[in-house]
Amino acid sequence: MSTTKDYLPKNDEIYNRVIAALETVRPYLQVDGGDCQLVGVTKDMVVDVKLLGACGSCPMSTLTLRAGVEQAIKKAIPAIVRVESV
Repeated sequence: MSTTKDYLPKNDEIYNRVIAALETVRPYLQVDGGDCQLVGVTKDMVVDVKLLGACGSCPMSTLTLRAGVEQAIKKAIPAIVRVESV
């Protein structure tokens, strides 16, 4: 069984809209020494991100992911089902 996810291509409109949504929250993450990187958007509309820097080891990272990153992405792209940290 393969663990490779079926991501949308990087030139897909949804992918580019997710990038734009991440750019709106990135400054808030960077203020605290963190950041996030888009890993991909699956064809079933799940966004995989990697939390970087201080965000990667912060005990509040789950809250940041759900209340910050996920909400910004879902507001910009309602079709997104959820955001996961990988």
